[in-house]
Amino acid sequence: MQIKKIKKNNINIMYIPALVLFAIFVVYPFIMGIRYSFLNWNGYSQTSSFVGLENFKYLFKDPNLLLSFKNTLIYGFGSTLFQQILGLSYALLLNSYFRVRTIARTFIYLPVLIAAVIMGYMWYFLFQYNQGALNDVLGLFGLDKLDWLANGSRAVRLIVLVNTLQYCGISMIIYLAGLQSIPDIYFEAANIDGASAFAKFKHITLPLLIPAIVTSLTINLIGGLKLFDVIKALTNGGPGYATHSISTLITYSYFNSQKAGYASAMGIFLFALIMFVSVVLQKSLKSKEVEY
Repeated sequence: MQIKKIKKNNINIMYIPALVLFAIFVVYPFIMGIRYSFLNWNGYSQTSSFVGLENFKYLFKDPNLLLSFKNTLIYGFGSTLFQQILGLSYALLLNSYFRVRTIARTFIYLPVLIAAVIMGYMWYFLFQYNQGALNDVLGLFGLDKLDWLANGSRAVRLIVLVNTLQYCGISMIIYLAGLQSIPDIYFEAANIDGASAFAKFKHITLPLLIPAIVTSLTINLIGGLKLFDVIKALTNGGPGYATHSISTLITYSYFNSQKAGYASAMGIFLFALIMFVSVVLQKSLKSKEVEY
């Protein structure tokens, strides 16, 4: 009994460094962010004034935040939807055996390893008006140049595309692990019964992939809702405020407009949004899990 207690105490002691780091870099900044959200502060001055809930009240009146909120939902849910479609398609393909399967997995997952801001600039050189790769291709066919990022709605769609292509590899890996954990006995029984490929996918693969679907949706959705780097590199929120997400608008409000208190209020709002969406998503899908 004493040996077990000693081991348990040792394990608890090992938690302390991680807990200290978590408190310093997560808990403390979060608490300070809540505090700043009740202040009228420019982020630099030694003086500030308490304004109560005024910053939160302005959230629902700010047209720029409403547009950024709309864009955030598009980035979050749009990217997540396409990432699931591509990730599951890749996983189904790469779950079967062929000669270059390992190389294909590496190639699809490789963009995940590239920093998002670098990926954003790579795509920027593709989309830019002067000397952009796409416009150079159009010029070869005698077509006029197109300012791909000058139109707000088109730029939003391009950001969704870039984010989808970069992170669909995460979904692929999750779904691939889920597919490989499904026992072959179910598919063998379905083959004996003469089930079609679509019937096996609908009644066996999808239900047993629910845990993987929950994980993939949650990770991709959180990443999409707090999207920052790609937007910063591609459009910097422009033209105007047309492509801002809440994350980039927080940065703009803090450093450009010097509204640190209001930026903190937006940060709390974004945190609450992500928490709400994640909890609802997990609860709605967890109830559909199938045991095997």
